[in-house]
Amino acid sequence: MSTTDAPLCANKFTAPVIRDATGADVPVIQSIYAHHVLTGVASFEETPPSVDDMRARRASVLQHGLPYLVAELDGRVAGYAYATPYRPRAAYRHTIEDSVYIDETCRGRGVGRALLAALIGRCEAGPWRQMIAVVADGGRGGSMSLHASLGFEPIGTLKAVGFKHGRWLDTALMQRTLGAGSDALPDGLGK
Repeated sequence: MSTTDAPLCANKFTAPVIRDATGADVPVIQSIYAHHVLTGVASFEETPPSVDDMRARRASVLQHGLPYLVAELDGRVAGYAYATPYRPRAAYRHTIEDSVYIDETCRGRGVGRALLAALIGRCEAGPWRQMIAVVADGGRGGSMSLHASLGFEPIGTLKAVGFKHGRWLDTALMQRTLGAGSDALPDGLGK
């Protein structure tokens, strides 16, 4: 069995390598996301987007100057994370939202933590001051504890805002300050 034929995440001791996602990563990213769309509630989409749709989404993230990262284990993509503008209106321009998706076979391996920590670090180097996490299913999965471990605080719950897999779903909102947060004016707006 070659390395590429071995099950992903079979080696429990390999640390993930975090890097910028490339166009060549998009088919694997799409496959990871499609699994979450079809089997879980981390995404409220019900039909997986195509590889071309995912390429367009990645291009939009990059056009906003935001990071789009992948985690590799044994040379293969095991998960991905990116940030997007939180809302389109101008006053929200210093607030972003994170997204993290992991290959199902790699859960519990530290991939999500490595991705989110790297994403936070990259975003803190930019002009953004707040990061929002929108956690599906009211935080019943590991996403709430992952975000809390990296400094996010719960700020509220939106009740029954989604309906998927035959049930109503809540979303929990979490927030984390980036850099100086609201303790200083945004760059370029000095006193």
